[in-house]
Amino acid sequence: MEFDPVRLITRVASRQDRGAFAELFQHYAPRVKSMMMRRGASADRADDLAQETLLRLWRKAGQFDPRRANASAWVFAIARNVSVDLARRDGRAAAWLLEQDDTEEYDQDQPDQHLILAEREEIVRSTMAKLTDEQLHVIRLSFFDGLAHSEISEVLGIPLGTVKSRIRLALQRLRDGLGDLR
Repeated sequence: MEFDPVRLITRVASRQDRGAFAELFQHYAPRVKSMMMRRGASADRADDLAQETLLRLWRKAGQFDPRRANASAWVFAIARNVSVDLARRDGRAAAWLLEQDDTEEYDQDQPDQHLILAEREEIVRSTMAKLTDEQLHVIRLSFFDGLAHSEISEVLGIPLGTVKSRIRLALQRLRDGLGDLR
C-alpha cells in the first residue's frame, strides 16, 4: 500500500491509531532529523527535535486540514515551530546567564551599534516584504528550514524547476534591495 499521510493523520486524529502513528514516525522522523541537522543541530539534538515534532503531530493531528496544506508541509511546519520554540527557550536561558554575569562589558551600552543594527534589520525586513508570497515561502523553506530544492518541490507540490526559478528570482530581488549592506 502506498504511503498516504493524510489518511494516517486522520486515523491518528480520529482513533489515536498507534499503527498509523508508527508509519508516520517511520516516514517523517528521519526527514525531520535530516532537516534539523542541516540547520546545525547535532545528531542527538536533531533526534530530540524529530521526536518532539512527531509527539506534537500526535497531539495536534485533529487540527490538520488537508485543504489548507499538504501533510508534508504541515509536518515540516510543526518541525520548524519546535525548532523555533527551542531556540527561544535556549535564548531566554542564555539571556538569563548573561544577566548573571558580573562583568562590566554588558553594562556598557553602545547606542550607535544598536542604531546601526536596527537600521539594517529594517532594511532586511522591508526588502523581504517586497518578495511575492510564493518567493518568500520557498526562501523560508530553503534557507530557514534547510530543505533541499527537491524537498521543497515535494512539500509544495510544484515542479522542481519552479522552485529553482522562485528562489533565483527572490535572491536577485534580495541582492538588489540589500546592495548597500554588503
